[in-house]
Amino acid sequence: MTRNLTYLLGMILVILAGIFLYLNLCSECGNQVVDADTKKVQEEIVPPKEPEATSLPFSFKDGDYTFEVQDNFNFNLSSASFLIPLSDNIGPGIESLKNYLTENLDKAINITGLYKDNEKNNTAFPNLGLARANKVKNYFVSQGIPSSQTNTFGRLMDGFLPLDSTLLGPVTYEITTQAEDDIDELKALYNEIKANPLVLYFNSGEAAINLTAKQREKVAKITRYLDKVADANCNVVGHTDNTGSRTTNIRLGLERADFAMAYLIRNGIPAAKIKSSSKGPDAPIASNATDDGRSKNRRTVVTLN
Repeated sequence: MTRNLTYLLGMILVILAGIFLYLNLCSECGNQVVDADTKKVQEEIVPPKEPEATSLPFSFKDGDYTFEVQDNFNFNLSSASFLIPLSDNIGPGIESLKNYLTENLDKAINITGLYKDNEKNNTAFPNLGLARANKVKNYFVSQGIPSSQTNTFGRLMDGFLPLDSTLLGPVTYEITTQAEDDIDELKALYNEIKANPLVLYFNSGEAAINLTAKQREKVAKITRYLDKVADANCNVVGHTDNTGSRTTNIRLGLERADFAMAYLIRNGIPAAKIKSSSKGPDAPIASNATDDGRSKNRRTVVTLN
């Protein structure tokens, strides 16, 4: 009986010693396990922070003159038309800029539209950024800023992050001094357009005109010349082959010219700057004896006056 009691007491002492060692030596290990599990749960619950959308201000400055508000012209993705209504802060900024340019006729405002590479460009301009800049420029002009004191540019900026499907202020502004060689540049531009005008081939019933990259560049050059030269006009002349009566072809040529004119107006060239007319079959550039020749004669030519 005494021997059994001794064994029992020994076992109890071993158990108590094990408990003591665990509590004192392994409590830190237990806490690490708990902490690690807790951290893992927290990481699973808290989602990563989404990057904020890019938002550029309506801002321009020149020396001591400055204007800046956080609102700007906003655009939907793949669109060249800014969203309306505009912020109430835009109007005072445009009025301020107009007064500054009126007092400083040697100055101009550079308007640069930004675009992303994955946007679809359905405009007549080489890129969506330039089309956006042109829309903003036209609004400036409607508010009294002379187009001769504006310059438009487009720039790729893939890092621009939209808010859902909206780009917040993808337009930047810079006041600059008018270049002294502008007159020579405009003369060269005029001669280039006259020698190599924009020629469109399409059916009058089509709903859209698909331009090549070179044709888009010509539209941009024509637009720049019209902006810079006050009395300049854009002539849109319709031509046909000689199939049918001359009276019918004169009318058909004018329909094609009017269609092209409406397309240019939709893309931001002021209607007052465009004149349409028709020469029908009277000015062929190829023989009407072949299908290929007749196809070349059915054209609309866009040039400068």
